[in-house]
Amino acid sequence: MRDADNIREVEQLSTVNCQLSIDWMGFIFWPKSSRYVSERPAYLPQKCKRVGVFVDAAIDDIRQHIADYCLDIIQLHGHESIDFIRSLRSLCGDSIAIIKAFNIATKEDLAATAPYDGLVDYFLFDTKGPSVGGNGEKFDWTVLADYDGETPFLLSGGIGSDDAERIKSFNHPKCIGIDLNSRFEIEPGIKDIVKLKTFLNYGKQD
Repeated sequence: MRDADNIREVEQLSTVNCQLSIDWMGFIFWPKSSRYVSERPAYLPQKCKRVGVFVDAAIDDIRQHIADYCLDIIQLHGHESIDFIRSLRSLCGDSIAIIKAFNIATKEDLAATAPYDGLVDYFLFDTKGPSVGGNGEKFDWTVLADYDGETPFLLSGGIGSDDAERIKSFNHPKCIGIDLNSRFEIEPGIKDIVKLKTFLNYGKQD
């Protein structure tokens, strides 16, 4: 998210009585992303938690963005080491939650999460692709049946409006939310409000 008006529109959906709710809003601080937030928007969400997305960023850079954007959550989408995350945790304390993203294709990829289990607050399971995220492609969710870690996770990777029924039927005790990104956009960084509202209301009884 980076457009003030679009941020307001998406945030308003968090107050609507829908089947699902919008709880977090992401800001990508990786310069190579087509959704890169190069400057602070004129408006930032007040009702949703603010998530800063970083890819192999320096700790000082993350710290500066935490201050500038009043971030609640940090999402690490690169090759951040355990020592790096421990240093980040020492700096931030428990006031900032940390998400570590992992690209998943097979159940063997889940093994990479083990050293981080309990070190971060959440995992995010995304699709392996040419970019570190936002590829718009899904992976085989059935491989997550083999995830037996203690860290809760977010489901990501090409989730679109046609996946509403699959989302309803997906069940894992550690799944605490889903990431709606590229397939709910009009263009990179601009969300389609109609698509979002329709998806959030899927299955709602009048």
